[in-house]
Amino acid sequence: MTTAEQIKDLVQRRDALGRYLAIDDKRIAFEEEQLKTTAPDFWDHPEEAEKQLKKVASIKAWIDSYVALSGLVDDLEVTAEFVREGGATEQELDTLYARTLEATEALEMKNMLRGEEDKLGAVVDINSGAGGTESLDWASMLMRMYTRWGERNGFKVRVADLQPGEEVGVKSATLLFEGDYAYGYLKSESGVHRMVRLSPFNANNKRQTTFASVFVSPQVDDTIEININPADYEWDTYRSSGAGGQNVNKVETGVRLRYHGKDPDTGEVVEFLIENTETRSQLDNRNNALRILRSKLYQRELDKRMAMQNELEKSKKRIEWGSQIRSYVFDDRRVKDHRTGHQTSAVDAVMDGDIDAFIKAYLMEFGDNA
Repeated sequence: MTTAEQIKDLVQRRDALGRYLAIDDKRIAFEEEQLKTTAPDFWDHPEEAEKQLKKVASIKAWIDSYVALSGLVDDLEVTAEFVREGGATEQELDTLYARTLEATEALEMKNMLRGEEDKLGAVVDINSGAGGTESLDWASMLMRMYTRWGERNGFKVRVADLQPGEEVGVKSATLLFEGDYAYGYLKSESGVHRMVRLSPFNANNKRQTTFASVFVSPQVDDTIEININPADYEWDTYRSSGAGGQNVNKVETGVRLRYHGKDPDTGEVVEFLIENTETRSQLDNRNNALRILRSKLYQRELDKRMAMQNELEKSKKRIEWGSQIRSYVFDDRRVKDHRTGHQTSAVDAVMDGDIDAFIKAYLMEFGDNA
């Protein structure tokens, strides 16, 4: 049964969110920004107009989310009164409490995503590690896990590039997640993912450990300036591979972008190799590869910023990209995040994309510094 203390807690959390989000200020800002869209010459510059509409929509989304939550909290208080008076059942109150708690936690988590880059889409690179067939299979399992997570959360997921294993699984894959705050949520997934299981590829069914790496970068849009010198990259083209027959391109539509620039601050050589086979158009694949390169260069700048902050705040716990972040132990029915300590026995649910609890735990602990 839902208690008065539980309801009081949600009221306090709702009110705290109103302060953190500066909802009153956002309402004023919305009116001001919305007014700009009514100017007679608003559409004279379409690109600027589109940016303005996105700005208005972003402010409105925060207001709408808070208004919806506030309404649920108000309904919860009223329903509790009805229960005391016999006008509603305890089951109805419990159901409403669960909905309100879920909405509260969702808005609290979104509130942690305040970085300029958090609101962007995401580029997710998955690479198999040492371990042969087992590692190739593990990389494909992670690819499915993130694809299912994206579908569960309303993101459009596209495969920008896929390098299949010779027999099973994938050597590497690049997934694009389109939608607001995809990067803010998925940035918690960068690092090495370790799997332990009784291998189906081992004749003796022995327990085996394998690894795959995941790297997440923000999918930059037209609002972010990333300048790339054409002299710093070169192209190769190749025929996209497939299952055979009509699935194999007869022309070289696959592109390979080799970037070799220098860090303007340190002079350090910066290299990226990006492959794209997303479409049957070589021109489109070139544009997609350049967009991914811009995303990776942007992520590199974010990492530099994080390193500088780390030097200033060495007393704070930090996350290093590339470190082992999570273990998936199938025979013990356990998935554990080594950064936050969060774990679950629901291995099958996790592999089906139910990773929100891990994302939330990461943001709760590292949200201000991530």
